[in-house]
Amino acid sequence: MTAVIQTYTSDAVSMLGSFTDVVYLSARGRMIPDVQELIGQKKLSSVVLPVERADALTERLDSIGTVIIDADGMDAAQHRQLSHTIEVFERENIGVILLGGRVEASPSAVKLPVSANGFSMTSALERTSVDELWVKISVNLSYRRKSAEMMVRPSATSQECRAVKNTLAERLRMTGALVDNLVEQLRMAGLVQRDFLPSQLPNSDDLAWAAVFMPAEWVSGDIYDAVRVDENHVGFYIADAVGHAMPAALLTIFVKQALVMRETRGNDYHIFPPLEVIGNLNRRMTSQKLSGYQFATCCYCLLNTRTLELTFTRAGHPYPVLIRPGCEPVQLEGRGSLLGVFDQAQFSQETVQLQRGDRLLLYSDGAEPFIGHFDDARGFQFNREFLDVLNLPIEQFSGAVTSMVESRQVAAGEVDDVTMLCLQIR
Repeated sequence: MTAVIQTYTSDAVSMLGSFTDVVYLSARGRMIPDVQELIGQKKLSSVVLPVERADALTERLDSIGTVIIDADGMDAAQHRQLSHTIEVFERENIGVILLGGRVEASPSAVKLPVSANGFSMTSALERTSVDELWVKISVNLSYRRKSAEMMVRPSATSQECRAVKNTLAERLRMTGALVDNLVEQLRMAGLVQRDFLPSQLPNSDDLAWAAVFMPAEWVSGDIYDAVRVDENHVGFYIADAVGHAMPAALLTIFVKQALVMRETRGNDYHIFPPLEVIGNLNRRMTSQKLSGYQFATCCYCLLNTRTLELTFTRAGHPYPVLIRPGCEPVQLEGRGSLLGVFDQAQFSQETVQLQRGDRLLLYSDGAEPFIGHFDDARGFQFNREFLDVLNLPIEQFSGAVTSMVESRQVAAGEVDDVTMLCLQIR
């Protein structure tokens, strides 16, 4: 089915097809861009109507899949007008989804009576909100279509039709509760995953750190850490599990536990060099024989805080970036394949001598579009906007990057986890 976004007109009711997936009611005359993109991506048919024409829809109830009401900008009178229509929709098992809920009038404002299969959020949608909205739409459409199929059986009596309606309404209510429960579980999983991130970074008189962690969904396929291994060494890394959502998030927890930076031996200890850290991690992953082709990338660095010597090993991860005052940024290259593919995979260890004022940036591949792009003739080219952010005081770095990522327009299918870890030698 091809997505059809009809124009905002009072005659649009007559343009409803035999079955229109989404009817969008708005006082603003347009569909929110994030919702329009979602409907287009999912190939749903849709029509946009002014709230004043909502009553006319009651004549075409059999043609409606689900209704989205954009309440942003509506006044109290429009809310009252919609209240009765919403009740009609829900008696016919047409799920109503409410976006926003602000009313421009005051004391006499009426709350729209959206039941358990409704959904309320602001009109400025986050990625997780768009995903949650799609769950609500798909559930509403699934039960609406089943209802339509069962209601057209010629042998069904009116009593049987009412029984079918009641059964479907109850199933819709139960499914809505299950969706809400799933959303809450995913939200809690995201909070648990954040507990595995460092509560504080090892800042000192000589070292300053900044981090950005922006999951594409409730949970992330990225993880990072920075640990003072002993009085003269700091180990730090970013790892990126291939894929998204819960399977990738679970793999990051495994990586966190399996990446060992040092080992106690009697009364002494041994600090593993990066090559050994990555090699051991790869063997642990391959020995698990993870299902679903679960792989990961990683870049692990070890800094001698006394000599400022940096050693690192990367495994299929974007190259770390060295930013030296007065010089162009440089990618630090090193050989290494994905983690968890071959138990005998080969990796290399590289060494760089850092200086006072240097910055080192690690990032996941989801951040790459904001950092730069590869040019066949000139190699990797850094974005000017990113370089401007990178030259800010490191204390402002994470906030500036977060704003930059949020302001960029990225297609829904291209949204990825964005993680960065930046170190500055004071």
